[in-house]
Amino acid sequence: MAIAESFDRAAATYDGLRRALIPCFDDFYGAVLTLLADAAGRTPRILDLGAGTGLLSALLLERLPEARLTLVDLSEGMLDRARLRFDRHQSGRIAFAVADYTEADLGGPYDAVVSALSIHHLEDPAKRALFQRLFQALRPGGLFVNADQVAGPTLARDAHYRALWLRAVRDAEVPEEELAAARQRMSHDRLAPLAAQLGWLREAGFTDVDCAFKHWSFAVYSGTRPDAPPRNSPALTPLDR
Repeated sequence: MAIAESFDRAAATYDGLRRALIPCFDDFYGAVLTLLADAAGRTPRILDLGAGTGLLSALLLERLPEARLTLVDLSEGMLDRARLRFDRHQSGRIAFAVADYTEADLGGPYDAVVSALSIHHLEDPAKRALFQRLFQALRPGGLFVNADQVAGPTLARDAHYRALWLRAVRDAEVPEEELAAARQRMSHDRLAPLAAQLGWLREAGFTDVDCAFKHWSFAVYSGTRPDAPPRNSPALTPLDR
């Protein structure tokens, strides 16, 4: 099943299971909100990649009510849910685009780019290429924050993360059919270790690269486009190396 079709099918029940499927839900999303509130200003222009039903964007609007948001997702069904979520918001403040963000024109410049549980679906070269494009889409001083799943540093640690997650969601009494659907969506996962992804951000030119939160495979990491190119900065590593 294609990834867009898989998430189209999940759109109707997706939000209701978020807290059960993300055992660290409050801290995970809370880290994103804290980073954005501290760095983005009062009226930021924000791009939400893989926005899905608009869950992260809705949380951002609660913290930053004057923000202007562009939500991009491959799944039309998911974005239809986002449109319903935001149907009472002022026209022109929120835009939607059904698109593959690895290929589409991202627009900009943005004060911030955010993503939640989406970029881990990309193969590693596509992640690296995306980080370079996001650097260009941000204004100088702009912030990229990714709340995502990462691979363990070893195969054994990665397997342990998965076992802990499965135990937690079963303890939360997620219905078996919903758990099976979630695990089917996980077949699209292409997780990469956190250390590698932080390195790819630095390669793309980001500074202040850091991980603000980590719980098993769930991590929130960020980087800033500097106001000016750092002196004597090393050349970027080609994607094909």
